[in-house]
Amino acid sequence: MSISAKQSGAKALAKRLKRKGIIVAPGAYDALSAKIAAQAGADCVYMTGFGAAGSTLGVPDIGLMSATEMADRVRALAASALPAPLIADGDNGHGGPLNAARLTRLYESAGAACIQLEDQVFPKRCGHMENKEVVSTTEAAVKIRAAADARESTDFKIMARTDARSMNGMKDALKRAEAFLTAGADILFVEAPRSEKELVKICETFPDTHLIANMVEDGKTPYLTAKELEQMGFKIAVFPVTALLAVTKRLQDVYGAVLSNGKLPDGEDRVTFQTYNEVIGLPELLAEAAELDG
Repeated sequence: MSISAKQSGAKALAKRLKRKGIIVAPGAYDALSAKIAAQAGADCVYMTGFGAAGSTLGVPDIGLMSATEMADRVRALAASALPAPLIADGDNGHGGPLNAARLTRLYESAGAACIQLEDQVFPKRCGHMENKEVVSTTEAAVKIRAAADARESTDFKIMARTDARSMNGMKDALKRAEAFLTAGADILFVEAPRSEKELVKICETFPDTHLIANMVEDGKTPYLTAKELEQMGFKIAVFPVTALLAVTKRLQDVYGAVLSNGKLPDGEDRVTFQTYNEVIGLPELLAEAAELDG
């Protein structure tokens, strides 16, 4: 990815944040899903750490992906999602302040438009799993400050997430979010509120801040539409695992059908071989190759 392409994603997100209306960011877990999300017209694409762990290593989201593995994933998704900007899950920074700063530089260099950093201990867990733990507010805020200072451009955004609601209650979660905002966060993410009342409380507490709502199927937070979230005051609605859950079911069905029938039965829903090649950009690449050959 060229330097201009890397910068374009961050600039696109910065401009989009200034416009009215909520940003709907579907979750992507690999380059193909990021490309298809962008082709579908997504304002922004969200790289889910939950999905990255599952699709890359076939493991749950419990901190098993390394920082370099995550950065490599960002590079692939950011390039594939263009022109849509990529918000990328950075877990808890994979260490202390220096690690968070390094990860921020890696993500920005890889073409992400925003890094998400959370206040969980290591190893972390998905925000809608049980038995999470958080570090102190001070420790987490120092990492947010380190990330904000490490970026080359303020177009590249720092999203600060707190998981404190599940363990310490909403009061502490809001207090932490305020500390992260003071530390340099551009976007706040209070994870796993339990009711619409709590969602409204977040927006009332931070009326002039870009806020993100995380819509997880079967999760702890009420599952609302982007319009409903916009009316509350949220700026970004992410649906991180929607596609992953749907694709997982489809893979189970397809592999089961092939093994049961000896081939894919007629009538099974799929794209054609030609359509897939068009989606993935084969005609454009072949034309580019022909032009280079002269």
